[in-house]
Amino acid sequence: MKNDLNALNNYLFEELERLNDDETLDNDENLNKELKRAKAISGISTSIVNNAKVILDAKKYADELGLKDTKKVFLLENNNDSKN
Repeated sequence: MKNDLNALNNYLFEELERLNDDETLDNDENLNKELKRAKAISGISTSIVNNAKVILDAKKYADELGLKDTKKVFLLENNNDSKN
């Protein structure tokens, strides 16, 4: 699975298709399992999108402040690469 927002969007639509598939969800057990999966996917997706928003906001504020080295801004810094 790719780790980008486009892949997440595709994955969410795949889950929506599974929830709309009457043949797959032909009994309560399958329906409950898929609903639990959908809820988990939704929660994780919300966290991913919120994280992307924080990164975008940090980049936006860095640009507004005229900071050139955005790798050193908040969450954008990779601690493994830092020698400070």
